[in-house]
Amino acid sequence: MDTSLTLAESPAEEKAAQRQQLKQRLKRSQRRQQLKALALVAPLFLFTLLVFLLPIALLLQKAVENPELQRAWPQVSATISDWDGQRLPEASLFLLLEQDIRRSYNDKSLSEAAKRLNTLDAGLRSMIMRTGRQFNRLAPASSAEQAKQRLLDQDQRWGELSTWQAIAEASSPYTSQYLLAALDLQQNSQGEIVAASADQAIYLNIYARTLWMAFIVTLISLLLGFPLAYWLATSPAKQANLLMIGVLLPFWTSLLVRTSAWVVLLQKEGLLNSLLLSLGWVNEPLTLLFNRPGVYLALVHILLPFMVLSLYSVMKAIPPYYMRAALSLGARPSIAFIRVYLPQTLPGVASGFLLCFIMAVGYYITPALIGSPQDQMISYFIAYYTNQTINWGMASALGVFLLLASVLLFVLYSRLAAPQRQLG
Repeated sequence: MDTSLTLAESPAEEKAAQRQQLKQRLKRSQRRQQLKALALVAPLFLFTLLVFLLPIALLLQKAVENPELQRAWPQVSATISDWDGQRLPEASLFLLLEQDIRRSYNDKSLSEAAKRLNTLDAGLRSMIMRTGRQFNRLAPASSAEQAKQRLLDQDQRWGELSTWQAIAEASSPYTSQYLLAALDLQQNSQGEIVAASADQAIYLNIYARTLWMAFIVTLISLLLGFPLAYWLATSPAKQANLLMIGVLLPFWTSLLVRTSAWVVLLQKEGLLNSLLLSLGWVNEPLTLLFNRPGVYLALVHILLPFMVLSLYSVMKAIPPYYMRAALSLGARPSIAFIRVYLPQTLPGVASGFLLCFIMAVGYYITPALIGSPQDQMISYFIAYYTNQTINWGMASALGVFLLLASVLLFVLYSRLAAPQRQLG
């Protein structure tokens, strides 16, 4: 009986062992396939990491980084962290400050420290640079008291509490100053976050202007692009190809050339005003340049192809017999279009709106060349801090909130599009 049971169980055990071996071979095969797929996408992943994710990470770092004083005045930055901030520091810190000023003046890093402190307390730049020049002519102080007195003789602001509070704030490796300033906020001497002064509180209005202008441009592009995309999707192939060439034609020239062309067209002696005058529609040239309508016109011209292509890709995939079925069931053409055709184009409307809006938010060249100072968008100020004042921290902080707005829009689009994908 035991022998028969063993004989009966051995084929079953053998089959189980074979299934286990088969599962292991299948897992190894799948693992090899995954490694091959990973090897294929690895170059693309590394490229994306280097050209997209890494710059964003550096942007986020620059928005909170505060390295100037630590590089220029390392002794003061390391020592002032123990200062209570309620009264003037000990004379020994004045001596360290003199030594750091001398060293940073010789290695040309004093201007960076002076520039950084000037953002916290206006007027410190000239005082620090003047002190550096004077110290370069004098012998080093022999005692801490002499260094303190020498600094006070150079400028009485070295004896003010606000000056040392600015030094203490700038000595930290990280700062929230730029992020707060981008939201029209600041931190007072007690460490409280308060509203910035009226002459500095400009960025929230600029953000609101940027979003509003981008919305108007995107809405106009949608209103113009929808019928054009419908025409392209429903036209015969030969006619649609010719129309598509017209849509893609702006991509054959650079953005700067197209914007410069609008400057020529919209000026008072330009082609558009000359045409209106010759037709008798106006009695004098219109002001079409350096104002908001000119910016809208130029941006719509740039973004319209993107809207048309987004809509066309969806409309072309809609079967034409849906409309014919609705008409055959007695629906009027307008009702059939609204109830049957239009809902199927919503994914294209959403993607085109999102694409054009995000692109419009970040445009710099077109508003800078065609708009007035009251028409500049947030990208203009990012370029200003990057190229002119070389204030990377402020430029990065403004860029962080612009990036955050784009991410929020994309998340909102994903949430709204998820039910549509589930229904599909």
